[in-house]
This record gives sequence, C-alpha cells and structure tokens, in this order.
Amino acid sequence: MRRRLGGTVVLLVLASLFVLPWWTLFGSGAGWPFPVFLAGTVVFACSLVSFPFLMAAGHGRRRADRAARVADSTLGAVWVLFTWSVLGGLVHLALIALDAGGPDRARYLAAAVAAVSVALLAWGHYEAMRVPRVKRLDVHLPRLGGGLDGARVVVLADTHYGPIDRARWSARVAEAVNALDADVVVHAGDIADGTPEQRREQSAPLGTIRSRLAKVYVTGNHEYFGEAQGWLDRMADLGWEPLHNRHVVVERGGDSLVLAGVDDVTAASSGLAGHRADLGGALAGAGPDRPVLLVAHQPKYVPQAAAAGIDLQVSGHTHGGQIWPFHLLVRIDQPVVHGLSRHGERTQLYTSRGAGFWGPPFRVFAPSEITLLTLRSGSRPV
Repeated sequence: MRRRLGGTVVLLVLASLFVLPWWTLFGSGAGWPFPVFLAGTVVFACSLVSFPFLMAAGHGRRRADRAARVADSTLGAVWVLFTWSVLGGLVHLALIALDAGGPDRARYLAAAVAAVSVALLAWGHYEAMRVPRVKRLDVHLPRLGGGLDGARVVVLADTHYGPIDRARWSARVAEAVNALDADVVVHAGDIADGTPEQRREQSAPLGTIRSRLAKVYVTGNHEYFGEAQGWLDRMADLGWEPLHNRHVVVERGGDSLVLAGVDDVTAASSGLAGHRADLGGALAGAGPDRPVLLVAHQPKYVPQAAAAGIDLQVSGHTHGGQIWPFHLLVRIDQPVVHGLSRHGERTQLYTSRGAGFWGPPFRVFAPSEITLLTLRSGSRPV
C-alpha cells in the first residue's frame, strides 16, 4: 500500500508538472490555430510519456548518458514552464477579476509565459555551464591563532561531473582555483554522478589543483549512488586527503588548525561497511583547544557540529536551490540554503551554492560559486 501510494503521488506530481504548462500555453482559450495546438499537445504528451523511461535509463543501473541528458533537460524546462505557468495563472485570474486584457488575454499570457521561460532557460543554461565566479568572504574565528590569520580557504562543492562531458570546464575551474593562491582547498562532496571510471577524464583536472597546506575532500550523498569508496580512492590518487571520518592538522606561524571531515549523512544507509557520519571518530586525538574547520556535505549536520563546539563547518549540497523557486523546498530539508550563518555560541556554517549542477543543466537565480574564505583570528569588529 505504501509503495502504491508513493507511486500514485509521483505520477500526480509528474502529471501536474506537464499538464499545467500545456493548459497555460495551449488549452486555456489562447485560440491558437489548430496545427499549433496539435503540435504543442503532441510535444507535451510525448514528453510526459517518455520522461519516466528516460530517467530510468539515464539514472538507473544502465546510466545511459544520452538518455540522462534528454531527461534532465526536460525536467529543467518543464519546471521553469510550470513555475511561470502558475504565476501566469495568478495574473490571469487578476485580469479576469479586473475585467482587463480583453478577449485575447489568454493568448497574451501564454505568449508571455513562453517568452519568459525560453529566456530564463537560455540564461540559466549559460549560468550552469560557465566557470563559477569567485565569492570572497572573511570569517572571524575567535580561537584561531595569529599565525593563521589571513589563511585562505578555497571551497569547491557539488562539481557533479555527469552525463554532459565537462572536462574542459573542469580544467578551467582548476585554473580558477589555482589563481586564488590557497592555503587550503576543500571539496565538500558530490564530486560526480557516476563511477570514477565513467568520470575519469572530467575529474582528472582536480589533480592539478595546488595548495600550500592541504587539499581535503569528503563524500556527498551522490557518491553513495555510485562508488563512494572508489571516489575516496580516486581523490587520494589525485593528491587529495580524503577525510573519511578523520582529520589532519595544518600549521602556520606556530599556530594550528584542525581540518576534520565526516561522511555524508546518507552514508549509514548505503550498506557500505565503515561508512557513516562519525564526528567523534573524525575528532579523535585532535585536542580540545585547537580550532576546528569541519567539512560536512549537508548543512543539516550543523546541530552535531554545534554540540561538539566546532568553530566553522563548510558544506554544499543545496546548490542555492539551483532553479528558482526550488530553494523554498530545499529550505524545508536544510537549515540554510547558502551563505554564512551562526549556530549556537561558537559554531559558524558556510553553505556554498556549489560549482556545478545536478540533473537539469540550468541555474536560475542561483549562481554557481567558487568560494574564497579568508580566516581571521579574533572576533568580528563591531
């Protein structure tokens, strides 16, 4: 019964995503010529019927990249069309209440929804495929020693190497990171969708990234859809320190900083032996007086970090919502969608929007980022 109910809910949501845009564009009295109405109806019907099969082929056991590209692009397009169809429907109701717009208002609104959606999809695809801009931020850590004041921590998250071959993009991202002259580089998980062998060429440029003190990596939830241990091994081969519930200590100017990392919160349900988020294990032997930078893929891990007195947690996962207004749904599951926030007396959390994208190759009102955190000792000036 639970499985049938879940399947019914999925089908209803899927039908709504496709049917409402069709109704707005073609079935709401827009009065298009019959060939236009028929062509639009056929496109939406074929997309609705084929979408589940393409998703299964692209993201199931077969991992057929061509099917995944079509399914993911369809999902992004229909989400944007659905969002603006809802807004267009509200405008339509307002115009009816005001007796404005005349007999052609449905056609004007359909054209407006189509035009806005096409424009946002074109812009959103550009935003998704470009090299992320650098976001710079000072983070004050009262327990940080003066020798580490000004330490530069570069955060990468959610590169999501996937069905679209972005090896050249990956190389340009590595160049952008190297230009920041980092002391520490962090990859906060969701490195790829697929196995290390599938994404070998795309992940190779990570081996060219340089840092003075350390390059560290933790698993995200998407590693557990593929080969999490394989990705830990792959990153080690590329010269990174996989923080698989462990820590390393970096020193500068006589002062030290603990870089700790935990597996993603979904690791325990993956069935992989030894994979779970274990903060106690990650901090074992670190010493209670040293400041700690914790890398945990999901922001929702911050209550555990705050309880342990962590100074700074760095996370990704949210993509900033990726396609507006999906951030409203992300906020239901996560305490923060992006940016710097405080939790408890000591702990700060920085949540990156991520460098890449998952699934739909679009970013709408949620720009990607490479983050440069400059650590400052002492409290923030008043």
